[in-house]
Amino acid sequence: MKVLAISMGRKNQNCDIIAKQALMAAEKTGADVKFMNTMNMEISHCRGCGACSAGRDRGKQIRCILKDDYLTLENEVLEADGIILAAPVYSIAPTGQLVNFFGRFGAAHDLAAATEEQKRREKEGLEPLDPRLFKKHYIAYVSVGGAHTPNWVSMGLPNMYMFGMSTVMKTVGQINAYDMGQMTSPVFHPDFMEKVAGLGAHLAESIGKDFEDVTWYGEEGVCPVCHNNLISYTRGKGTEVECPLCGIYGQIAVEDGEVNVSFSEEEKQRARNTLAGLYEHYYEIKDMMNHVKKNLMLHKDDRAELLRPYMEYAPDYKG
Repeated sequence: MKVLAISMGRKNQNCDIIAKQALMAAEKTGADVKFMNTMNMEISHCRGCGACSAGRDRGKQIRCILKDDYLTLENEVLEADGIILAAPVYSIAPTGQLVNFFGRFGAAHDLAAATEEQKRREKEGLEPLDPRLFKKHYIAYVSVGGAHTPNWVSMGLPNMYMFGMSTVMKTVGQINAYDMGQMTSPVFHPDFMEKVAGLGAHLAESIGKDFEDVTWYGEEGVCPVCHNNLISYTRGKGTEVECPLCGIYGQIAVEDGEVNVSFSEEEKQRARNTLAGLYEHYYEIKDMMNHVKKNLMLHKDDRAELLRPYMEYAPDYKG
């Protein structure tokens, strides 16, 4: 049982302390542990070149062609059974380095696409994909912000949740560690540190369990799947609302002055962090390519002329 703690904050500061506190608790349960601080790692953004998926479809392993520290972190994430992720929130959402990572990790490691590719390789006797793509991963998130008011870190945990979505990592719990400015350091607050340790121990104790048997650690949230508090409403949809992270639809009602949102079991089963939810997108993408091919053929004679003004338009920016 391998547990990896990732801190995306400053060395020896709050994210490091929190990640290590959770990791020490996991170690006490018998886990093999590893700690990584990514602050000085070079993790560039995705260039959208498609080389990772193109290589996969040609029988190769899934590899990003950009040679930077992303490759090191990717390997450690796949190697781990459990992950503790602590990331700073400087401007409402987590640090851009985290977005850079899951921008390259997410779509490339989509479990539905990988599952279909693995089926093809088994049928054709080709080299199988990395088996680490298909093992169960468990994860816990800690969003770390200095703001005294939680609405200034409101996109911290929701954005972090996308880290494990495409590989169907099981989120076992999360902590919104805001107010670090007034708290100054987590070590000054034993109750908080005990809460963090509990999250680390819970992660380690969850590893190996069937996902449906894993209990939740932390505040429940509005959505019963991701446990976050984001809900979107589209005008004209009556009482229907959506969790924008999970992509599932529910019903909103006001009862005795309280707002309640309910989701059916059927909707919960098609959330984006489930294999069923990923397959919805997999088939959507396959259908999209049919439309792309159709439109390219439709405009094969005038495409170059339609694009010409935009290919040639390159005004100098004078800021």
